Amino acid sequence: MTDTGNAPPAIRVLVVDDQFLVRGGLVALLRAAPGMEVVGEAADGAEAVRLAAKTRPDVVLMDIRMPGMTGIEATERILADATDPPPRVLVLTTFDLDEYVYGALRAGASGFLLKDAGPERLLAAVTAVHGGDALFAPVVTRRLVEAFTRAADLPEPPPGLTALTGREREVLKLVARGLTNAEAADRLFISEATVKTHLNRTMSKLGLASRAQVVVIAYETGLVTPGG
Repeated sequence: MTDTGNAPPAIRVLVVDDQFLVRGGLVALLRAAPGMEVVGEAADGAEAVRLAAKTRPDVVLMDIRMPGMTGIEATERILADATDPPPRVLVLTTFDLDEYVYGALRAGASGFLLKDAGPERLLAAVTAVHGGDALFAPVVTRRLVEAFTRAADLPEPPPGLTALTGREREVLKLVARGLTNAEAADRLFISEATVKTHLNRTMSKLGLASRAQVVVIAYETGLVTPGG
């Protein structure tokens, strides 16, 4: 797709799904949408890793349950191998309380979407995760994380957690509860740019790739508690 005038660059999307009809439908939808460009399609995780390295997409639509390399493994590999900036991974699933999706969010996926969500919601999700500043469907993501952290064998807290400043912890907690940068700024009486700076520093100290990982870490370490 060629950019014209002052239009922003198209969002480059890699589509990954082992079901041909589902994958074909997603590709057709994205190709028909203004501002979207499909740079490749993959039928399994291994092919997704190869194509992501080759095409360097902005967003990867990742089926989570696939034979062979799962969406979790593919997400880990893609983000580990990516050059800066890494792609945003949007996980596709058939039901929302899915331990595979939880694993993908821990691995660095930016969010998830139900396969029956509909065209408008899909396009909105791709746009949202590409933007990076907001967590798509924060309430649903938080519900998923709460469900699995309640029963999870929680890992040791990341070593960088003790290096966070008081303000960085405050920002982390608010983002984990689903607030946008603007909402967190209003709550803390600071600028939106300052919130973004604190969040970026927090993610760097903790080695996190997405806001969804911020939610996972906040719950797993007890900084935010289910229902809190």
